[in-house]
Amino acid sequence: MTEPSKTEQVERIIDKAVEFGADLAGVAPVETLKTSPSHRVNPRIPAYNGVGTREGGKSQGGVGAEWPEGARSAVVIALAHAENAPELDWWDGLKGTPGNRRLMRINKQLSDWLRADMGMRTWPLPYHVEKGGIFLKDAAAAAGIGVVGRNNLLVTETFGPRVRLRCLLVDADLPPTEPADVDPCDGCPAPCRDVCPRGAFAEPVYTDESLGSDLPGRDGTYSRQLCNQRMEADIVGAEPMPATKDREAYKRIKYCRACELACIAGL
Repeated sequence: MTEPSKTEQVERIIDKAVEFGADLAGVAPVETLKTSPSHRVNPRIPAYNGVGTREGGKSQGGVGAEWPEGARSAVVIALAHAENAPELDWWDGLKGTPGNRRLMRINKQLSDWLRADMGMRTWPLPYHVEKGGIFLKDAAAAAGIGVVGRNNLLVTETFGPRVRLRCLLVDADLPPTEPADVDPCDGCPAPCRDVCPRGAFAEPVYTDESLGSDLPGRDGTYSRQLCNQRMEADIVGAEPMPATKDREAYKRIKYCRACELACIAGL
């Protein structure tokens, strides 16, 4: 039997990811990720320890430095997060969110299949970059899944920014999936920038002089600190949930999705 070509291998991987529950998937070379915009910018911006980071891990400036030496390609998966399924992103105290747990299951199934059927060594990555993870938006953009938009989120043609991401590394040199020849932000009035309750897109924060061309939100008009203030407020306002026979009482956090849901891409 003829061995599948590299392109055919990528097609099989994407098909299998979708079979396991992903809505989108793509492949990017690891070397490309090591020079992605976030990797270039991160050492030049102030340290950030807000919501979504983990203390005691690797410094963000060193992301990728300790990835497995044999890793050659990244397989990125995306799970659609529709407005009418907000619970996918509710922090419920059970190791993240329901959406993230679903992504972890898909990643594990895909990893097991890649090892058993494709003979590839795999390394499913943790979510947090400080724990050895990856800049997921950059990885997804490099894998052709979408583009980083003016809301500083990954924006896909099919679902807009309403997706959640996960990644694993493999030891095979695979061709990258081609990006769609569409920019969802092109000509858009950017309603995402008007709805932020903290005004995170109100004015430029970064300039070409400080960061070069790799500007958050494309033109530097994005404040991570103001965005974090909103997430901190979401934590303070968490909804108390009563104890049940299966678990103790906990607080459910519903993080802000204002800029995400205002985006008109994918609607």
